[in-house]
Amino acid sequence: MEPLNVGIVGLGTVGGAAARILLESADHVARRAGRPVHLRRAVVRDLSKPRAVELPEGVLGTDPAAAVDDPEIDLVVQLIGGTDTARELMLASLAAGKDVVTANKALLAEHGRELFDRARELGRCIAFEAAVAGGIPVIRAVGEAMTANRLTGIEAILNGTSNFILTKMLAERRGYEDVLAEAQRLGYAEADPAMDVDGTDAAQKLILLTELAMGTRVPLDAFPRQGIDHLLLDDLLLAHELGYVVKLLAVTKLANGQLEMHVQPTLVRIDRPLAQCDDAYNMIALDGDAVGRTWYAGAGAGGMATASAVVADVVDVAAGRAKPTFDRLDLWGDIPPLPVQPAEEIERRFYLRFTVEDRPHVFADIADILGRQGISLASIIQHESPEETDDDGPPTVPLVVMTHRTTEGQLRKADEELQNLSSVKPPTVRMPVAD
Repeated sequence: MEPLNVGIVGLGTVGGAAARILLESADHVARRAGRPVHLRRAVVRDLSKPRAVELPEGVLGTDPAAAVDDPEIDLVVQLIGGTDTARELMLASLAAGKDVVTANKALLAEHGRELFDRARELGRCIAFEAAVAGGIPVIRAVGEAMTANRLTGIEAILNGTSNFILTKMLAERRGYEDVLAEAQRLGYAEADPAMDVDGTDAAQKLILLTELAMGTRVPLDAFPRQGIDHLLLDDLLLAHELGYVVKLLAVTKLANGQLEMHVQPTLVRIDRPLAQCDDAYNMIALDGDAVGRTWYAGAGAGGMATASAVVADVVDVAAGRAKPTFDRLDLWGDIPPLPVQPAEEIERRFYLRFTVEDRPHVFADIADILGRQGISLASIIQHESPEETDDDGPPTVPLVVMTHRTTEGQLRKADEELQNLSSVKPPTVRMPVAD
């Protein structure tokens, strides 16, 4: 059969690893694809930068048009970040008659509908398994394996950087900044880790999964999103004392005909599978009305793990599987999108940690405010305070409250009153609890 000729745009950590697989495992890839797969072009910004892969003569260049406009190239593998240039490059590739493989979840979260519609209009396909959860084949699970089910829930750890940091903080009793620096040295975190640690990366991936699973495209600002960059080791230790671990949890579930969505540091009971997903691994739980809960876990970060998914998409394009799969992802047609539940109405249990002066009536004041907002208390922990302090004021101690189920709106109203208590010192920490 005729070979599939490939152009890769972006030869960073993932692109370099994908090129390496295509070159070093060419025979294996060809057997899986049913025909040879040739790397014809690789496009980079800086030719002088050292590469982790040795490319054949004439493959490397700096002009994306060398891949997009080359009539011999069948498939463009787009592995650059950002959205504006990436969108233009993808539209140009589709218009030039190329299929596209990408790992850019930010691009698809923002412009996916436009790009998917354009690809179908031109008879092309976009494969994006690597855009969510690294090497875990969750896009295939949603688009193919779970099609007998109506999906009712997603509960997932989708950011390997955050999961690595939280795991190390708790296991080694280290602070956030210290572990973040280690994650950067190991290549799990970028020099600017903001999108990983502020919850944006996980939220973008959740948007893609939610659209595929439930037919609703949700804007990034339409649901609560918090990261781990404000967390203290004290809260991880207190949660563990209560029988929980803290995970950056991404959740979508059907609730009274609406989509409940949030990405937040969340207490997960220590005996649940999600609690045992450590280091840079990801885990996704999908709930189907027929099969129940299914689990998918594996490496969610790192060049080779993500490149594994990229090359798998390349093989599917070469074998003719990608186009039918891509067309089937447009499952929802004219079905109206589900409304997103307002944040104030989301109902869960919560972990609350106050720093309070150790003197009479402080807890009574807090309990009174919570009670007047209809917030019922499930348990309370207060450690013994020191008898003496270095200053003239009363000692302060952490006071941890676990609530029964309540709404985000009730807690926000309580927060407004709690801020007026002189006995409560900032910051107050609030995290949801996964039931």
